[in-house]
Amino acid sequence: MIIILKPEATQAEIDHLTQKIKEHGLTPHLSAGQERRLIGVIGDERAIQNMPLSIFPGVESVLPVLAPYKLVSREFKRENSVIPLGDGVTIGGKQVPVMAGPCAVETQAQVLGIAKAVRSAGARLLRGGAFKPRTSPYAFQGLGEEGLQYLAEAKKITGLPVITEVVDPRDIELVAQYADVLQIGARNMQNFRLLTEVGKYHKPVLLKRGLSATIKEFLLSAEYIMSGGNHRVILCERGIRTFETMTRNTLDLAAVPLIKGLSHLPVVVDPSHATGRWDLVAPMALAAVAAGADGLLIEVHGNPEEALSDGEESLKPAKFAAMMTELRKVATAVGREI
Repeated sequence: MIIILKPEATQAEIDHLTQKIKEHGLTPHLSAGQERRLIGVIGDERAIQNMPLSIFPGVESVLPVLAPYKLVSREFKRENSVIPLGDGVTIGGKQVPVMAGPCAVETQAQVLGIAKAVRSAGARLLRGGAFKPRTSPYAFQGLGEEGLQYLAEAKKITGLPVITEVVDPRDIELVAQYADVLQIGARNMQNFRLLTEVGKYHKPVLLKRGLSATIKEFLLSAEYIMSGGNHRVILCERGIRTFETMTRNTLDLAAVPLIKGLSHLPVVVDPSHATGRWDLVAPMALAAVAAGADGLLIEVHGNPEEALSDGEESLKPAKFAAMMTELRKVATAVGREI
């Protein structure tokens, strides 16, 4: 349920109300929007069904939340969530930040060279995988902490905030020391232990949609993170598995405006993993911005032919720079900025 507070509600009244909710085993989440403040109540609401919440001091009204995802829903928060990512970069507002870099961190020189190139072209964050969960156990699995150190060095030199994937609850503390944004990959979208643990942190989390996940399942996974107290969640559409074999996945661009109607969270699109083809990345990136995406996740590699991971979908720096020029035109046309 949602408890809407009166504009004049005092902190003492709010504290009294939240304490009563906690005493009944439920969790209150305070949200302060532009127009109003409200408290989302999470848990078995039967415990307070006989409590006259509407007569508590400071309470204006009490409303049920019909969606199964409570904190994620537009019912909980009408305004778009604008999340700071570091270095003055935000997502969810007018800016459409581009997060670019190699699929996998390979060498220090590789990461730094790509970071400089994408920064020069206008990227706002550096992406790169230090831990790489792969379909085959024999494929390159990433450099681990060594890769995180390379990303940190690139950030120090270029100023780009870092986004990188965390795949194991035991690694969250380590990855959080280096990363500005924690990424949860598609294969871990329903790794509920991992989602619960990152929910305890206050780092922004980019959550990718699972290979065959419905939008409802996707939003409920985001709810796991937010119910733990971390409301800095970014959703990422990266294509879903269908019968089509000409592309790696099928990019569900309709999910962007659909999710933005259901949820206040920012929505990012990853056209690299969605298509699996470098020649389709730019067209789908342009279409994503036109559809209302709040950001893009793009793979860039200086020598895709020798990439240790996903070279076939990686743009060379020159192609990335050309795409950025076209993206600015589309962004301007829809009232946004890259």
